[in-house]
Amino acid sequence: MKPFYKYLLEAGTDEAGRGCLAGPVTAAAVILPKDFVNDTLNDSKVLTALKRDFLRPIIETNATAYGVAQVFPEEIDKINILNASFLAMHKALDQLTVNPKLIIVDGNRFNPYQNIPHCCIIKGDGKYLSIAAASILAKTYRDAYMEKIDLEYPMYNWKKNKGYPTKEHREAIRKYGLTKYHRKTFRQLPDQLKLGV
Repeated sequence: MKPFYKYLLEAGTDEAGRGCLAGPVTAAAVILPKDFVNDTLNDSKVLTALKRDFLRPIIETNATAYGVAQVFPEEIDKINILNASFLAMHKALDQLTVNPKLIIVDGNRFNPYQNIPHCCIIKGDGKYLSIAAASILAKTYRDAYMEKIDLEYPMYNWKKNKGYPTKEHREAIRKYGLTKYHRKTFRQLPDQLKLGV
């Protein structure tokens, strides 16, 4: 893995939790030093939770700048998940203490941020260091949040499924209904057409 552009100060950004039924969408933005090297760093989806937790403090300590932001279900339901993902990434970029000259984004769509040029890269979290680092921060921060709210609603087992639409999660929705942490505009159950909320 490498920087996208050798000479420009670039920020990588990525999000976690877009396909979940509950919890926030979380995004991170990371600027890494040009000489940063780590053989373990990769797309968060291909790493174990142990490796992600190991990498998080390394990224936070070594990054030139980083930011992490969340957009919660009420807002997701108002503006839709795609716009919420862009908003979370913008909020993460807002936190950077250094202005990047280029933003590289995991995926194929992005809303322009300020006047900074951006480049969308499909599967960018497996190709470029700063996007991989952003994917790790987004995933670890979101997982920690889901484990925290699991204490409030243990019947959904969010500490394990992290709000994703597993069979177990959907069965719990069927049995206990929706919580304030669920996204009301999402198709929570396979056979539902509209939520009666």
